[in-house]
Amino acid sequence: MANIGYRIKRQFKRPSKNLLEGFAGIPVANIADNMNRTFCISSNIRPYNNIPLIGTAFTIKTRPGDNLFLNKAIDMAQPGDVIIVDAQGDTTNSLIGELMITWAQKRGISGFVIDGSIRDVGDIRGMSIPVYAAGVTPAGPYKDGPGEINFPISCGGVTVKPGDIIVGDSDGVVVIDAIDALEILKMAKETVKKEEKMMKDIKNGSWNRTWVDKVLNDKGCEFID
Repeated sequence: MANIGYRIKRQFKRPSKNLLEGFAGIPVANIADNMNRTFCISSNIRPYNNIPLIGTAFTIKTRPGDNLFLNKAIDMAQPGDVIIVDAQGDTTNSLIGELMITWAQKRGISGFVIDGSIRDVGDIRGMSIPVYAAGVTPAGPYKDGPGEINFPISCGGVTVKPGDIIVGDSDGVVVIDAIDALEILKMAKETVKKEEKMMKDIKNGSWNRTWVDKVLNDKGCEFID
């Protein structure tokens, strides 16, 4: 009989290291633009240091304010995994702080995205592991459960599955289904090239802006002197 709410899935398929590394250095905005500007985790979940984030989603669902399953996830996750926590956006109790994050970094975990609160922010800002969260509070967590590990979750309004590719920068976090990742990577690289060309045109004063008036005219905009 399934014990829903107390389940841990040990195995899932991870994308290749080469595919993950392909997204390194590509702005999250360029990736999201090639996903019809969707699958960006809510802006309520912000970075607490300036370290770029990239890795494989290792998902946790937990009762708000409880970190029993988050503790277990840190012990289970593999190097390169990003721990993604669905705590339903509740910020009453912190789920993680400097000690647990340091242990995770020691184990090679690539970062955290937490739809809940953290603490020890002064220390986290100076750490070399990326941490995103919905809030900060000194109030500590409970350790009773329930929770689940490596089942689909909702984090910041986006469905996240174990094995999804997670990319984050100072703008925020985007979630990429590994099935679509190669195609998205190719398009995102093209977007980077296009924007580099645009920046050159801006700097030399040749940026083509005719599209603005075309859209306005197509919409029937009235110009009044």
